[in-house]
Amino acid sequence: MQIKNYIDILNQDGLITKTNVSDDMMHTEIEKVSYNSKDVASNTLFICKGLKYKEEYLLEAIQNGAICYVAEEIKNVGEDFPCIIVNDIRKALALISILYYDYPATKINMIGLTGTKGKSTTAYYIKSILDHYMESIGHKDTAIVSSIDTYDGVITKESVITSPESFDLQGHIRNAVNTGLENLVMEVSSQALKLNRVYGITYKVGAFLNISEDHISGIEHPTFEDYFYSKLQIFKQVENAVINLDSDMISDILEAAKVCKTITTFSTKNKDADIFAFDIQKDGHEKIKFKVLSKISPLNEKEFVLTMPGLFNVENALCAIATASILNVPYENMYEGLLHAKASGRMEIHASKNGKIIVIVDYAHNKLSFEKLYESTKAEYPDKDIITVFGCPGGKAQLRRMHLGELSGKNSKISYLTAEDPGPENTLDICKEIASYIEKENGKYKIIEDRGEAIKTAILENENVVILITGKGNETRQKMGTTYVPCLTDTEYAVEALKEYDAKSE
Repeated sequence: MQIKNYIDILNQDGLITKTNVSDDMMHTEIEKVSYNSKDVASNTLFICKGLKYKEEYLLEAIQNGAICYVAEEIKNVGEDFPCIIVNDIRKALALISILYYDYPATKINMIGLTGTKGKSTTAYYIKSILDHYMESIGHKDTAIVSSIDTYDGVITKESVITSPESFDLQGHIRNAVNTGLENLVMEVSSQALKLNRVYGITYKVGAFLNISEDHISGIEHPTFEDYFYSKLQIFKQVENAVINLDSDMISDILEAAKVCKTITTFSTKNKDADIFAFDIQKDGHEKIKFKVLSKISPLNEKEFVLTMPGLFNVENALCAIATASILNVPYENMYEGLLHAKASGRMEIHASKNGKIIVIVDYAHNKLSFEKLYESTKAEYPDKDIITVFGCPGGKAQLRRMHLGELSGKNSKISYLTAEDPGPENTLDICKEIASYIEKENGKYKIIEDRGEAIKTAILENENVVILITGKGNETRQKMGTTYVPCLTDTEYAVEALKEYDAKSE
């Protein structure tokens, strides 16, 4: 692509306020686009993006081969150096990325999921259904971009954030297209919508799972209203909307979705939904069976089986069924996909040999996910006390400390407070803040900063309990300060502690 092509696409959205690119330079070919000064080669278009941007980055980029930069203001690198000044650098980066990778999202079925909880599990339910379907017709599997990991046909890696920056996301979509994948399912976070990481993408199917207070902080969303508003923006980019009729704020959600071509609703409570679950039954420790009534596909009275525990997962399964119905996936593939679906670190059950200790590893990390987890655990294990091992991240989502502290104080026999990506804050300070809310509910707690020790202690000093280990799932790193430190997963910590418990119990 030539510089002129990038200027044209930015002009189409009214983003350019000024440019000094000469007529002679307009037809210069751009060989690379980058917002990382260390990843620059000859004929690079450099994007000056980010709160941590420094002028030295642009100088380094120019030294490495950048021939033009895009920014929201003219930089101090010489008045004659070619630049494109825009009024929104994030939208500009998104459009430049789309052009650089040649509109990859138009060549694949994009499926986007937003909501406060359940995005990861639902993404893996949809991927499993589509994988079974595509295999049955001799086609390739499904790409996924989630808070657990990313797979695009070329790259498989553990994710650091839910929705990557627009340039990186477009690269993943391009990889999926180049390797012949036909579907990509992704989590779309409120930050991705607010910061325009997904700007310019049209989703064939876009689902809204639920809404509750989360990510309220000085560096995320200042208010719940801002958080909710950001979530609702997804519908402006969706052809076929899928909506949980049981969600809070449902009238606002349905109103926002009116811009979509179609709206499909699902519910476990409201029979007026397009897809309704009934006869929901627990079958042993892990299996859940249910049937559906459907107004949009021939699924009436059809049974489905989940092998991931947690009654709340029926809602996630209904969203996957609705999405698959829109994509014309046969019932048999939906059934097999849900039967075999797993999401790493989500509702993983481990038990002691004598059955007195049940450990559930789950990623639950906000108010709504804690509420659903406690509700489901009490229904599935009515004869056992609940123990919770958790913490809260540092530098963001401060409201979680109050919400999770209060909920654990009300529902846990004892809470073990520990490190959970403390980042710029001190782990002990975070734990003490959570503990103050547990105390208000007359709950008991212990603070053990080392996460492995907290999990081990919870398992070794309790009997006849369900131990909920939340927040980290199977993540292999802890954010300490500004770096990520390798660590064992919660599952690994739990399995080792259960072995010790079993040895002592023999």
